[in-house]
Amino acid sequence: MPDRLPPLTALRAFDAAARHMSFAEAARELNVTPAALSFQIRNLEEHLGAPLFRRLNRAVELTAAGRALAPGCADAFLRLEEAWRAARRRQDRPVLTVTAGPAFTAKWLSPRLFEFAQCHPEIELRFSANFRMMDFERDEVDVAIRYRIESEPSLWSMDLMEEWLSPMMTPALAARFPTPESLLQAPLLAEESTDFISPRPDWAAWFRACGIERPAIAPTRFSQADHAIDAALAGAGVILTRSSLAAHALSAGTLVAPYDTALGTPARYRFVCAAGKEDDARIVAYRNWLIGEIRTHTETLPSKQVIQVADLA
Repeated sequence: MPDRLPPLTALRAFDAAARHMSFAEAARELNVTPAALSFQIRNLEEHLGAPLFRRLNRAVELTAAGRALAPGCADAFLRLEEAWRAARRRQDRPVLTVTAGPAFTAKWLSPRLFEFAQCHPEIELRFSANFRMMDFERDEVDVAIRYRIESEPSLWSMDLMEEWLSPMMTPALAARFPTPESLLQAPLLAEESTDFISPRPDWAAWFRACGIERPAIAPTRFSQADHAIDAALAGAGVILTRSSLAAHALSAGTLVAPYDTALGTPARYRFVCAAGKEDDARIVAYRNWLIGEIRTHTETLPSKQVIQVADLA
């Protein structure tokens, strides 16, 4: 029996069929006809000199030889895909892919994209805005910026910034509601980006921090923080939100945070990358630039009396 490997296309057909346990599904995945896929698997079986599948009435199952081949074949294609992705990343112009939550991407990262491009024209920056926990290799992601209480021990991470939550509104609404007590008559907005924190840093907690007790609060709720901030910018109400997400609007003066009291939480923004990749030149450049931007952002925020929400429980 020859030791040379069979054709790669035949091995790919076998891998897909073994994962799906269906020639039809495997053919769809590979965008070939079922007849072409069957031909490739027969070619592989002839090369091996033994059947890899038992053909049943409307299904297939692996033979002993098929069961021996399937794990190594799947692992080999996974490694090949990872190597290909790594090679693609090392083109003449480095690409840095950053994932962060949709609101932080829209309200904090995107407005600063031009500044990073000016500082590092040699790096192409790409954003992936979602809450899903990404696999750095599989998803081709270099950096994650996550708002969490705990860090991920298997990854390299660094705390980026602390922040506070306080009511924010247009200057016109601020003139109508000059005191915390006056907010009892205001249209209130809420967003859900901090709902994972216990106790919650919500409107009830903020009123308690101000020494104000009020009946059950039913603000208009938004699942996405950036949508809630956009509503506040339109003058639809007063939003209790995080200083980072409203930083651009606060700096521009389109939103104001007129009251002294703010809420603090145990959650932090963290800069996260795969362990061992923290010294990659692209990641170091982005991290250093981000730290500088955060320092500037922090210096422009209004001063607040920050009360930890845990102390209000």
